Amino acid sequence: MAQSRSEKLKRLVNVQRHLEKMAEIDLATTTRQREEVAQTMDAVAEAINSLNPVHRSFSKHYSSQHSKLQQQDQMLANVQQMHEMRVVRERTKGDRMDEHRKEARSAEDREAADDAIYDLIDQHIAYKGGTE
Repeated sequence: MAQSRSEKLKRLVNVQRHLEKMAEIDLATTTRQREEVAQTMDAVAEAINSLNPVHRSFSKHYSSQHSKLQQQDQMLANVQQMHEMRVVRERTKGDRMDEHRKEARSAEDREAADDAIYDLIDQHIAYKGGTE
């Protein structure tokens, strides 16, 4: 049996929603990575500002580490922005597809109702023709 247009669109909407979820997971992963980098940056900054003599001897190393973390955070910020745009794009596609599915379903319902009315008219005419 051939699938109706609305059923095909429903399957596509489900696939699109899955793509949206995957984009949301990627965004959440990147956000979590940025939080971890921020926590590490805070720990390194505390070590740099520490009066502990052990930390003072590693201040150049800490400074270098902090710079690397800042670069990593900037890279992750760019990736996060890309994922945010992807989530919006996938959601918009899904919403648009779902609207098309609803329109197709409505058209199919109208066509089925029209066919039912035509069948009733045909039956009525056949009945009237048989009684005369």
